Amino acid sequence: MQTRRTLLVAMAATGTTAAMLTACATSPTPSYTERPPIVFMHGNGDSAALWQTTIWRFESNGWPRERLFAVDQPNPVARDDDAVAQPGRSSTGESAVFLKAEVDKVLKATGASKVVLIGNSRGGNTIRNYVQNGGGAAVVSHVVLGGNPAHGIWAVKGFRENNEFSGLSGFMQQLNEPKGPNGEEVTPGVKWLTLRSDNNDKYAQPDGVWIGAPGKPTNIGFDGPALKGATNIVLPRVDHRETSFSPAAFAATWQFLTGQAPRSTEVAPEADVVLNGRAIGAENLPLNGATVTVYAVNPATGARLGEALFTKSVGADGRWGPFKARGDAAYEFVLATPSYGTTHIYRSPFPRSSSVVNLRPERVTPADGSANAVVVFTRPRGYFDAQRDTMRFDGQTPPAGVPPKGSGVSSSRLRLATAEQPRAVTGEFNGERITGLTWPAVKEHVTVLELTY
Repeated sequence: MQTRRTLLVAMAATGTTAAMLTACATSPTPSYTERPPIVFMHGNGDSAALWQTTIWRFESNGWPRERLFAVDQPNPVARDDDAVAQPGRSSTGESAVFLKAEVDKVLKATGASKVVLIGNSRGGNTIRNYVQNGGGAAVVSHVVLGGNPAHGIWAVKGFRENNEFSGLSGFMQQLNEPKGPNGEEVTPGVKWLTLRSDNNDKYAQPDGVWIGAPGKPTNIGFDGPALKGATNIVLPRVDHRETSFSPAAFAATWQFLTGQAPRSTEVAPEADVVLNGRAIGAENLPLNGATVTVYAVNPATGARLGEALFTKSVGADGRWGPFKARGDAAYEFVLATPSYGTTHIYRSPFPRSSSVVNLRPERVTPADGSANAVVVFTRPRGYFDAQRDTMRFDGQTPPAGVPPKGSGVSSSRLRLATAEQPRAVTGEFNGERITGLTWPAVKEHVTVLELTY
């Protein structure tokens, strides 16, 4: 049995407990006036956009915007077999090479000698691989891993053993080989923090329900993300994504990096808001030739408030902005693409500027059948938990497809037969409320209500 230092920490929305202050303040950290560059690495199938609120919280506490870098890995989904090439997917080696190139760019741009790496889920695998095997130990001071499947999501003989997420894979076995005089699982010379849920992470479960094998043991425990040699912190009741993107995760991360609690986990508004990001497909590749149009909308009805405020044709870099926004306005982003149709993305007001407002299209699928309208309610930075959260989607509680127990679904899809067009549809989640309008599915239009928090 491995010995792991694990702290059970109950996080308040505005700070941390004394137990965590003591635990994190003891290791050498950058001084309050020194702010090394931070590179954020997203997880399997995700993009830089998920770090938006985390970056806002860092900025709100004084970390310079120009030293915060969230990256978009091309082909972010892991291969079924890490050794076998697969279209649209990446290997562990390719991911580490990508991260090394991004870190090198950041070091060159900032003149810094060291960076901090923060990763969620698969992003933690990439970070560990780069630090251990790609030369990262020489240029990385601190690593924070949220929900990283550090010992795999499963460790079952004969079940996808060469998948990156198998605890029996050669990749995972070599990452976890004992290192240094104390047999640690982390690379020496770098300060490590892991953040995990107590029992609510879908990818750290002893039962295989979330990998399509309910009732079958995964041979992975709730403490699977913890690593010997790291500071290991438990965030009660958070889900897989909230191990990185929640206020509690930010507070723990700030404490680890600076040795003191953040002033606040709230996002501080700023006067001048400029939005930008990339229009990308599921492979995080730019949708060259797409068009983005932005409308201000009535937050209560989703109706447009006048003509378009902004429009731009997307080029080879995928960038759709910059767009000067109002921090108190709700917006509809219309993403029109030759290959996906048209997606109408409704968002809550943006209190701060962001360069990672990535826009991904939704398709009308064969499963949508004869629906006159399709509406997706999505929470990119966390999951829907019927036992924990207050939520409603078009009057339905819980939203369609959300199980009565467990945090494993981050979106709900409505297929509406009503001929009434347009019709307002509202999604509500823990106080955040978004209303958008339906659009004709027969013309390849889809509505997305995208939560920020």
